Amino acid sequence: MKIGRLFSEKTVFSFEVFPPKSTASADSVYHTLEAIHRLTPDFISVTYGAGGSGGALTAQIAEAVKSRYHTESVAHLPCMYLSKDEVLQLISEFKQKGIENILVLRGDAVPGMPPKDDFRYASDAIPFIKAHGDFHIIGACYPEGHRESENMVADIRNLKRKVDAGADHLISQLFFDNRYFYTFLERARKAGVNVPVQAGIMPVINKKQIERMTELCGATLPKKFVKMMERFAHQPEAMRDAGIAYAVNQITDLVAQGVDGIHLYTMNQPYVAQKIKEAVQTLII
Repeated sequence: MKIGRLFSEKTVFSFEVFPPKSTASADSVYHTLEAIHRLTPDFISVTYGAGGSGGALTAQIAEAVKSRYHTESVAHLPCMYLSKDEVLQLISEFKQKGIENILVLRGDAVPGMPPKDDFRYASDAIPFIKAHGDFHIIGACYPEGHRESENMVADIRNLKRKVDAGADHLISQLFFDNRYFYTFLERARKAGVNVPVQAGIMPVINKKQIERMTELCGATLPKKFVKMMERFAHQPEAMRDAGIAYAVNQITDLVAQGVDGIHLYTMNQPYVAQKIKEAVQTLII
């Protein structure tokens, strides 16, 4: 099923999981899926295989989400290190496995590894994929701007280019201050970005995790968030519960303001996903 039609029916609520590194057993992600599919998300997205495992493992897990766990799936496809032939091979595998939804990304640059020339940006890959398969295409967006963008004006211009290229809906990078998301959304709508936009929410379960993530994506940490981390940094259970509460507060506010959907970055933590879904269940029905 293509997930685009869901946005006309409800506030969409979805999860993201990631495959294990190639040196690890894949069993761990299936244990995660066994738990979180019972929370009845609208779909589960599967990131591109880590540690060199690539798209084959992503396709395998995304297929299992559909066939074994009876939940719609989304396969991630970062394009900057892929040739046209490699993308064609991947989308052929997606078709064979019944995967109808793809999150197309540029992908993160790897130091010392030159990208291939076929797809510099997601906006280059999207029309190519559209021309070779009947997929629902998702793009990424950045409430505080992509770290490599000159400014927000340029970032919104690039986002409009991505939507014009064929992105059917968008999922945002994580953020911890909803005001950034609302300002971004207002600018995007004024620029003619009229596809559904899901807010990407990451519950914080430890201080080191969020410091690493914000270093990668540049998300701003509000004062109250920083105080929470400092207060509970050395109390793992308290930090986890405070992170869950913070994410629930964000989601409650976003849903009250009419957000199209919530995409929860679960970090393969079923307990966290469960507690958040239980807390917001009545809001998203």
